[in-house]
Amino acid sequence: MEWFDAEGYTIAREVLQRGVAAVFVLGFVAVLHQFRPLLGERGLLPVPAFTARVPFRAAPSLFHRWFSDRLVVLVGWVGVVVALTLVAGLPQQGPPWLPGLAFLLLFALYLSVVNVGQVFYGFGWESLLLEAGFLVAFLGSDRIAPPVTVLALVWWLVFRLELGAGLIKWRGDHAWRDLTALYYHHETQPMPGPLSRLFHLLPRPLHRVEVLANHVTQLVVPFGLLVPGPVASTAAAVMVVTQLWLVLSGNFAWLNWLTVVLACAAIDDASWRWALGLVGVDLPPAAPAADPPVGFVVVVLAVTALCVWLSRHPLRNLLSRRQAMNASFNVWHLVNAYGAFGSITRRRSEVVVEGTRDPDPASATWLEYEFRGKPGDVRRLPRQYAPYHLRLDWGMWFLALGSSAQLRWFVPFLGRLLEADRPTLRLLAHDPFDGEPPRWVRAHLYRYRFTTRAERRATGARWVREDDGLMVDAVDRARLARMR
Repeated sequence: MEWFDAEGYTIAREVLQRGVAAVFVLGFVAVLHQFRPLLGERGLLPVPAFTARVPFRAAPSLFHRWFSDRLVVLVGWVGVVVALTLVAGLPQQGPPWLPGLAFLLLFALYLSVVNVGQVFYGFGWESLLLEAGFLVAFLGSDRIAPPVTVLALVWWLVFRLELGAGLIKWRGDHAWRDLTALYYHHETQPMPGPLSRLFHLLPRPLHRVEVLANHVTQLVVPFGLLVPGPVASTAAAVMVVTQLWLVLSGNFAWLNWLTVVLACAAIDDASWRWALGLVGVDLPPAAPAADPPVGFVVVVLAVTALCVWLSRHPLRNLLSRRQAMNASFNVWHLVNAYGAFGSITRRRSEVVVEGTRDPDPASATWLEYEFRGKPGDVRRLPRQYAPYHLRLDWGMWFLALGSSAQLRWFVPFLGRLLEADRPTLRLLAHDPFDGEPPRWVRAHLYRYRFTTRAERRATGARWVREDDGLMVDAVDRARLARMR
C-alpha cells in the first residue's frame, strides 16, 4: 500500500485533526452563546420561519424535522464534547474509522446550523470549516499512515483558498492593483483589533510593501504546494507567517487560524523536525504504520473521486473573469470557492443604537448601547475576539454599509431592546438601562476614523466620529409594530 500512504506527513495529520477540531469547539461554543437570541424560537430571524419557506433539499438540516431551543443546546454541547475528544487525540488512538466517525458527526451537526443560519452564518469561513472537517474525517487514526489522496485534497483546498483570495483582489478593487488598499483597510475592516490603529498609522510606503507581499503570497506562493517536500513546506511556512500577521492586524473570526492549520498539511515531518530542532525540541521517530483496512481504502478513494468531480466548479470560478467570492456550489458546502475583500471601503460608517426612558424623544437624553467588538465609545481600545466570531457585531458592520438584508433582523433587534430581552442584551457589552426597558430607541449613523498620534495625545481618544444623521428615528413599541 505504499502508493496510498503518506508516511512522511504524520505530524501534519496531527496538526490537521486537532486544529480543525479546536475550531469546531469555537463554532459550537458560539452556537451555545449566540444561536438562540439570533435564530431561536424568539430569535431575530427564527429558524421555524426559515424552514417553513425553504425546503430541506435546498438547506439540509436536522432542524427541518425538529426544532426547539433545547435541541440547539443539545447540538451545541454534543459538538463541543466530541470536538474536545478530538483535540485531546482520543479517537485517533482507535481504529482508522473512529476519528472519521467523530468528524462526520461534527460536520453533520454544524451543517445543520449553517444551513438555517441565514445572514448570521453567511460567511466563507463557515463553508471552510465544513469542507475542512469533512476532509480530515478521512485521514485515519494513528495506527495507519495518512492517506496521500486526502492530504492532496487538503493541499488543493489551501491552493483554492489562497489563490482565490489573491485573484478576487487583483480582479476587484483597483486599490489592490495600485498597492494603496492598506491606506484604508485597517481602519475600515469589519472589526478592528487592539493593534489595528497602529497598523493603520504605519508609513504609507510600508503599506504598499505589505500589499505587494500579500500579492506574492496569494498569487505566486500557492503554486509551491504542487511540489511536495521542502518546496511545499517552505510555501506553507510563508502562508503561516502571513496569516499570523493578519491575526495581529484585525479580527477575522477563525479564518486566519484555520488557514494556518490547513497550511500545515503541506509541511512534511522532516521539515517539522528541522524547524523544531532549532528551538531544542527533538521529536521521536513515528511508529511503524499498519496497512489500512481494504474498506477504509475503498471509502477514501470514493471520497477522493467525489471531491475531484466537485472541483470542476471552483476551478472554473478561479479561471472566470466574473469570479464569485465565498461561493458554495452544493448544499453540503463541499469543494467551495473562497476569497475576501475584493473591494475596499474608503470610509467607515457605524450604526450607534441609543435608547432613552424620557417620555418626549425630541428633548430626551439618549444613552448608547455598547457592542462587544464593533467600535462605539471613541476611547475604548478595540478587543481581540478572533478566533471567536461575534455574529451580531459583524451584522452591524454590513448594516452600516447599507445592506438591505440586515434590516430583516435589525427591526426585531430594536424591538428586543424595547422589551429589555435578557438573551439579546447578553450579546452586548453594556446595557445603559441595567436590564430595564427604555421608552424609545433609535439608530444613529456616524462616520468613524482613527485618531492621529497628535489627536490621541490631545484627547485620549482612539477614534474621531462625525454625525452622519439618523438611520432609524425614535421608535417605541407602537411605532415599531407599524414598521413591521
